[in-house]
Amino acid sequence: MKSAFFTATAAVGLVLFGQAARAAEPAYLDDRTDAAAVIRSLYNAINRHEYARAWDYFGDTKPAKDFDSFAKGYEGTEAVEAVIGNAGSEGAAGSIYYTIPVAIRAVDKAGNGKVFAGCYTLRQVNAEIQTPPFSPIRIEKGALTPSEKELGEALPESCGDSPPIPKKDAELDQARRAFLASYGEACDQEAPAGRQIGDPTVYDISYKPADDQPEKTARLFQFFCSMAAYNESSIFYFSDAEQSVNQLQFAVPDLDIRYENGNTEGKVEHVGIIGYRTVDRLINAGYDENNHTIVSHDKWRGVGDASSDGTYLFRNGAFALVQYDVDASYDGEVNPETVIDYNTAP
Repeated sequence: MKSAFFTATAAVGLVLFGQAARAAEPAYLDDRTDAAAVIRSLYNAINRHEYARAWDYFGDTKPAKDFDSFAKGYEGTEAVEAVIGNAGSEGAAGSIYYTIPVAIRAVDKAGNGKVFAGCYTLRQVNAEIQTPPFSPIRIEKGALTPSEKELGEALPESCGDSPPIPKKDAELDQARRAFLASYGEACDQEAPAGRQIGDPTVYDISYKPADDQPEKTARLFQFFCSMAAYNESSIFYFSDAEQSVNQLQFAVPDLDIRYENGNTEGKVEHVGIIGYRTVDRLINAGYDENNHTIVSHDKWRGVGDASSDGTYLFRNGAFALVQYDVDASYDGEVNPETVIDYNTAP
């Protein structure tokens, strides 16, 4: 049975992501790693007039009676803009079914545009149980219908009886984009425990700016960056209800450390502070939800007898350095010295 989407496709000739009439052919994209990538790849193929590739993204239920009819349906297309939402998923009998909302604005060669919105269903068969030929994620069905809304408002919030579609987290997306833009190549490409790069740990922080003001919620995003022999680095982004997402920078003291006879293996004679600087990442850091602090622990060598620890307290809507401990002795013992302490009264 043909869906309303397939009917709309034949009538309009949908080409996603084209911004002008063949003015600049988009770069080749064939990505089948997730549901959204398949939809993007489908319309990339159509926009490049690679209709055989576009036809192949569909499963057993095709969008037209035959390939020639499918290709002919795009003759009048000039350009199409698209908004793709987050996918919901559900497992069943060796397969995962994805449902993803889509809104498009299709423009024909006469310059007439129309908005359509609806949902796609895609199927991914468990790769372990397949036999040749291998079948990647494919589109099972779709239903796009005309919408009177503007493109930015037309994206469906749900898709009928399909699994719930996750709400778009704008702050998380902004933090992830900022991290990947700045550190996507500088940080390790694989995170511990199989997590993807750019997949942060998120903390919600409730606080009152003042006793006479209502409670607010801030959010802290901790991104893994790199792993060495005994130290792991993290990068943090922060947002609250009145600010966009910003990267946190952390104050650290510049230390003046002196050893007896200049021997770092000998007795520590002096630990002093000669200034301050900021760093964009913390070592072996984590957020303590009970004490509202970010605590870092930088091991200077593997046994951990020499190290530095910073404590950053969340107060008045921001993190501030309140304590810094240094163990400068390479003596096989853990005996830190507090060199900054704003936790106690003077």
